[in-house]
Amino acid sequence: MTTPLTWLYAPGDRPHVVAKALAAGADVVVVDLEDAVAPDRKPYARDATAELLTERHPVPVHVRVNALDGPLAAADLKAVAALPGLSGLRLPKVTRPRQITAIAERATPADGGAPALFALLESALGIEHAHAIATAHPALRGIALGEADLRADLGVREDAGLDWARSRVIVAARAANLPSPPQSVHPDIRDLEGLAASCAHGRTLGFLGRAAIHPRQLPIIERAYLPTPAEIEKAETIVKAATTEQGAQALPDGSFVDAAVVTAARRTLSLARRR
Repeated sequence: MTTPLTWLYAPGDRPHVVAKALAAGADVVVVDLEDAVAPDRKPYARDATAELLTERHPVPVHVRVNALDGPLAAADLKAVAALPGLSGLRLPKVTRPRQITAIAERATPADGGAPALFALLESALGIEHAHAIATAHPALRGIALGEADLRADLGVREDAGLDWARSRVIVAARAANLPSPPQSVHPDIRDLEGLAASCAHGRTLGFLGRAAIHPRQLPIIERAYLPTPAEIEKAETIVKAATTEQGAQALPDGSFVDAAVVTAARRTLSLARRR
């Protein structure tokens, strides 16, 4: 699969919305059993999601289960973890590495293959343990921020107040050899200009892609995270130079090229193939 740039959430208690999400063009669809579902709708959401996952879908389907320290997560895992249509489990409000280990062991089906796990860090404690969480178990394939809860936990008033936590999670992911995390959702689905600006800022920090809550956000996110023609041209120049010269070198524009720069250029060209 190509590198995911868009992760579209859909409430598990609204199968018609999930069906639309599957056809919306997202790289991954996340069926939400947690925040998007009212308490009295949780059992129905679980059952509807289990029915959906009895078969595979062209788009990878992840499920965000309920809070791991609450009474519902165990039932969620029992209902969906071993189903053929499940591509990943998104674990909310993770604070400690032992939670990942426990879920990985609990969710392992009879054939021994644990589903891919993705940890959402949504509190100060989770941020403090970011690298330990990121290296907790081989089944963990990614970490990301849940910014709404983190904002409340920290008492942050301005968006820039979250930048340190954002960078901390990005560094933890890369230090654990995990993919660069996607950004947290932009909650105002009408504010496409603000979404684009926020994505541009996230890209400068090192995020890769973004979670979305409405299909109209998808093209904005993808456009923001795909390389520009100028970036593609420079990456092609770097890779071409690397194939003809040995060791570190300088390009005609004066920029210095070494192995790390070449690796980044190849990553840019890989993303460019999505255009």
